[in-house]
Amino acid sequence: MAAVPDRTDGGGFAALRVAHATPDARRIRVLIADDQPIMARAVSSVLSTDPAIEVIGMAHDADGAIEMAATHHPDVVLLDVRMNGGGPRAATGIRERSPQSAVVGFSAHEDRHSVFSMLRAGAVGYLVKGASAEDINEAVHRAAAGQSALSVGVTADVIRELAGRLESDRRVFERRRRQFERIRKVLSTGGVVVVFQPIMDLRTGEPVGFEALARFPSSLERGPEEWFREADEVELRTELELTTVRAALSRLDSLPEDAFLAVNLSPATACSEHLERAVAQADAPRRIVLEVTEHAPVRDYGALNAAVGSLRAKGVRLAVDDAGSGFASLQHILRLAPDFIKLDMALTRDVDNDLARRALAAALISFSNEIGATIIAEGIETEAELRTLRDLGVAYGQGFHLARPAEIPERHGLAAS
Repeated sequence: MAAVPDRTDGGGFAALRVAHATPDARRIRVLIADDQPIMARAVSSVLSTDPAIEVIGMAHDADGAIEMAATHHPDVVLLDVRMNGGGPRAATGIRERSPQSAVVGFSAHEDRHSVFSMLRAGAVGYLVKGASAEDINEAVHRAAAGQSALSVGVTADVIRELAGRLESDRRVFERRRRQFERIRKVLSTGGVVVVFQPIMDLRTGEPVGFEALARFPSSLERGPEEWFREADEVELRTELELTTVRAALSRLDSLPEDAFLAVNLSPATACSEHLERAVAQADAPRRIVLEVTEHAPVRDYGALNAAVGSLRAKGVRLAVDDAGSGFASLQHILRLAPDFIKLDMALTRDVDNDLARRALAAALISFSNEIGATIIAEGIETEAELRTLRDLGVAYGQGFHLARPAEIPERHGLAAS
C-alpha cells in the first residue's frame, strides 16, 4: 500500500502515515529526501510494495532532511544528490546527527563527480533515477544490512575509480610513512648537526654573531630545506626545529662572548612553550636571536607577538628573515617590529650592477633606520656586492665571500677595502 501525506511543517518535510504500518521492529524505516514531490511520491509508492520497508517521511530540502533524520533516526535515507541545500551537505549532516542511518545517493546523474561527492560525504550507495523497483528495494535492503548499494550503470566506473584512488592513497601513505620514519630516526639518534655561519660587521670586518644552520645525513641527496619540508608534511617540523635550537644553544658558550646566536624558526615553533623552556636554560638570553622566516604563514600575529614578547622581555631579540623576497616578510616586519631585518639574497645578488635591486635594498635600509632595526645582508658572494652594500649603509652581512658555515666557529676578519 502507498504511504499518504499526513502533515507538513516548517522543516521542509512531510511526515507520512503508512497504510500497512504495524508494530514490527524488523521493518526497514526509510526517509526519502527529494525536492521534487512527484519523484518523492513515486519512490514512496515503489518502496511501499515491499512489506519489509516502512516509509517514515519525505523531506524537500537539505535542512529538512537533516532535522527529520535527527528526530526519527531512519535506517536508510534515499537522498537526492542535487536537492535544495546540497545532497552532499545533507549527507554529512545526517551522518553527524544520526550516525546509524545509511545514506544512499539518488540522482538522475551518473557522472563520477556526483557519485564521489556523495561517497565522500558518507553515503554507502548511489542509485540512478530510473532504476527498476526491484533495484530500488534491493538497494534499501543492502544499505540497511550495512552493504554498499551502487547502480549497475555506475558500478564499473566507480570500482575502477576507487581502485585507482586506493592505489594512489596507498602510495601516498607509504611515502609519508618513509618520511616519518626518516625524521624520527634523525630525532632519536641525534642526527642533526649544527654548523655556524658568521655574521660580520661590514665596517670592522669582525664577527658580531653566528647563524645556526642544521645539517642532516645524506645532505648531498636532500638539502636542509627538504628535511624541514618533509618534517612539516608529517607534523614533525616543530620537533625538528626545537631539536636544532637545543643543539645550537648547547654550543653558545663556544662562541665569542660578545657575539649573538641566531636560530631559525617557523611561526608555529616560535609559539611553542617548549621553545621558552629551551631559551630559559641558556645562560645569556640577550645573546639569542630568533629568526622568523617568511616561508610559513602567520595565522595569528597576536599569538605570535605574545609568545615572542615574553622572550623579548628576557632579552631575546627577533629577526625577520628573507626580507624582500615576498609580501609575507614585509607583513612580518610591520606586525612584529623586529630588532634585525635580514635582506634576502635575491636582493643582494648582483646589487652592485642592478639598479632595481639597489633601489629596493636602499629603501629597506632607510625603512629599517626609521624603525630602529638593523639590516643584515644575506648571500654576499663577491667583493663588489660587499662594497656596494657597505656604501648603502648596511651594518651587518653574511655569505660565502665573508665566511662559510663551519662546525666549530672560528673568528673571521675582513680586510678593509
